[in-house]
Amino acid sequence: MPEIQLIETGDGSHSLLNVALNETYHSRHGAMQESLYVFIKQGLDFYNTKYQSENIHVLEVGFGTGLNAWLSFQYAKKHSVLVNYTSLETYPLPHALWKQLVYADEVDRKYFDALHEAVWNAEVKLHPFFVLHKREESLQHFNPSTNHYHIIYFDAFAPNKQPELWELPILNHAVSMLAPGGVFVTYCAKGQLKRDLKSLGLEVESLSGPPGKREMLRAIKK
Repeated sequence: MPEIQLIETGDGSHSLLNVALNETYHSRHGAMQESLYVFIKQGLDFYNTKYQSENIHVLEVGFGTGLNAWLSFQYAKKHSVLVNYTSLETYPLPHALWKQLVYADEVDRKYFDALHEAVWNAEVKLHPFFVLHKREESLQHFNPSTNHYHIIYFDAFAPNKQPELWELPILNHAVSMLAPGGVFVTYCAKGQLKRDLKSLGLEVESLSGPPGKREMLRAIKK
């Protein structure tokens, strides 16, 4: 496990710093506001509003702090939509570290803890509207049925820190898992990423980014 440090971001919410990479798990400008905007508003809520689905399958690349999963869990409860949430992570956080993260109030803390305490590599029904499947493996080695996921949260470390996850063959592998009409959403807005996603047949949108970032990307599988 690489050295990881707890930090506070601009909106007062926690993130983590991978010391070796000098890379944070979330935006230093605000972890909570970034996840809410990029993955919930432009990903989950966008898809749910567009299709009014009662059963949404989400694939997350990078479980990390569990923040995206936590916010998706809250969304599922609020909107009474079943979210089947699969998350990939090669370096799960130790108990002593994730216990320091404060994203939930005292009433809901038990649910946040349950996300982290859920066993790996098995489906766990945490709520009637939320099923979690954490997998301790890389995207490169993950091989589910294709055309399965409605949304992909692509939340890997930045391309200059973790370039292998942003190469065309790996993006193609991820896109192959999207159902027709599925949504690929990420905080990254690199020109090469736009070109690669377009070459894979996706309709790519450049959207205004969260605070501190000019743009983000959303792409839809035709």
